[in-house]
Parts: sequence; structure tokens; C-alpha cells
Amino acid sequence: MSEEKLFSFHEHSDLESEKITAPRYSYWQSVFRVFFRKKINIVILGVLAVLVVFAYAYPALTEYDKYGELLNPDVKHLSPSKAIDYYGFHLKYILGTGAAGQSTFDAIWNGSRISISLAFICGAINMTVGVLVGAIWGFSKKVDTFMMEVYNILGNIPYVLLISVLLMLFTPSFWTMVFALTVTGWLYLAYAIRIQVVIIRDREYNLASRCLGTSTGKIAIKNILPFMTSVIVTLLATEIPSYISYEVFLAYIGRGIPEMTLGRLIYEAESSMVTPGWELEFWSPVAIAVIITVVLYVVGLNLGDASDPRTHV
Repeated sequence: MSEEKLFSFHEHSDLESEKITAPRYSYWQSVFRVFFRKKINIVILGVLAVLVVFAYAYPALTEYDKYGELLNPDVKHLSPSKAIDYYGFHLKYILGTGAAGQSTFDAIWNGSRISISLAFICGAINMTVGVLVGAIWGFSKKVDTFMMEVYNILGNIPYVLLISVLLMLFTPSFWTMVFALTVTGWLYLAYAIRIQVVIIRDREYNLASRCLGTSTGKIAIKNILPFMTSVIVTLLATEIPSYISYEVFLAYIGRGIPEMTLGRLIYEAESSMVTPGWELEFWSPVAIAVIITVVLYVVGLNLGDASDPRTHV
């Protein structure tokens, strides 16, 4: 063979030589790939979807009037079998009726809607404020000095006591509860974020950004927060269920809101716990409250684990 066929001239390009051949990496695609790799997460998401549908779609499609059967003594405290015998088979009577003749099933999902909405609204407010304040708090030493004094004062006030006092000072309502849960709730999240920021604020790339004149806020938001996604998601996983727990506990001790939440249902049905034939009026909202909090916690915790880049192999 001739030399022309054996050898050919290859042009060199500096631009092409700088390109790296590697598979494209998408952070969130990797997060969901790791998350859905566990079959248990699919099952838990299915349970969560059912809870959300019943909590929001079911009350919108049905009419619930707690006192609609108040004057009918024959329908109060009916067991599931007696309620079905009286009304005929219907989904709303599979858990029987309550003290006012209302459907226990309908009452539970109307209460769940309010409790879940309260938890997500409080979680969104506290996480937004807590993450932003915590990032600046941990990066700026001047802010750290001031915020540590604020935390030492407010952080030592029992959280439940503070919420109870605020609910007593203002007219109890849904938004009063939101205010009570968020007025200082963000502070504990901000402190947790501050600890994580302190660990990574003096790394080389942050020092380089500071030398180039980048502002503290921009460094905190651009350089630090993206590396804390898994921490933030994990904190959110513990916070959202805790607001449902606070609401249930406060309602159970008589410091809740007038809306018919899960906590209010449990509080009003307390005497049914030990009354033969009435137990479902108490244990049904208890069971739903437990299932909602556990499902939200597990989903958030597993999503937090999947958000850790070290799991993206």
C-alpha cells in the first residue's frame, strides 16, 4: 500500500482538545433515579397520593355538615354496621357516626385537609426564612454575633408554651396558628443551617470568591446553599410532620383552633376512647394523623438521602 493510504494528516484543534467526553449529569434526574430505585418509596408515594386525594378531592366532591343530623337522636354514635343498616352502604358511613350524627369518615378527611394545609404553609414559611437567614448567619461573623444573642434568648423559651400563649393572646384561628408556629419556628432551622454553613464557609472556592469581591449574600446563596440541598430536604422532612403533631397536641390539651382539624376531632372524641362501640370515633383520626406524619417523614427522609450527591453513583 502507498504511504498516502497508510498515513493521513490529522488537523489539530486547540478548542476540540479541551472538550471532555463524559456522560451528561443532571442533579435532579440523579436524585429521582436514586429515590425511585427503592421500591418502598414507590409504595409510600402511593399511600401519600391516596391521602392527598382523600384530604383535598373528597371534601370538594361531598358535602359535610357536622350539625346536619343534630336533631335526629337515632343516628348518634352509630357503629359502622349500624350506620350502614340505617343509611344503606355508602363510603361515608364505613366508620360510623359521631356525637352529632355526623359521618366520622367525612369529618376525618375534612380535618386532614386543614391539618395538612397548616403543615405545608408553616413548613414553606419557616424553611424559606430559616434557610436564607441561616446562610447569612453562618457566613457573616457580624450577623453571627447578633443572631447568637437572639437565639440564646428566644431558643430557651419552650416552643409549645410560646405557641399556647400566642393562641391565648389572639383570637384562635387557622392563621393565628400559622403565625404562632412561624413567629420563632424559623429560628431553630436557621441555627441548624448556620452550623452547616460554618463547616464549609472557609473552603478554598469561598475564599477565592471573597478575594474577588463577591458579596456575602451572593456567596451564601450561590456557593453554599446548593451544597446543602440534602440537609435542607432532611430538615423539611422532620419539620412538616412536626407541625401536624403540634396542632394535634395543642388541640388535645384545649389550646387548638376552632376549625375541625384532626386535633380537634381527637379532642372532642376523647370520651369515646373508653366507651364500648364508640372507639372508632377516637381511634380513626388518631390513626390517620399517625399515618400522615409517618408517610411525610419517611418520604422526606428518603428524598433527603437521595439528594446527597454521594449517593449518585
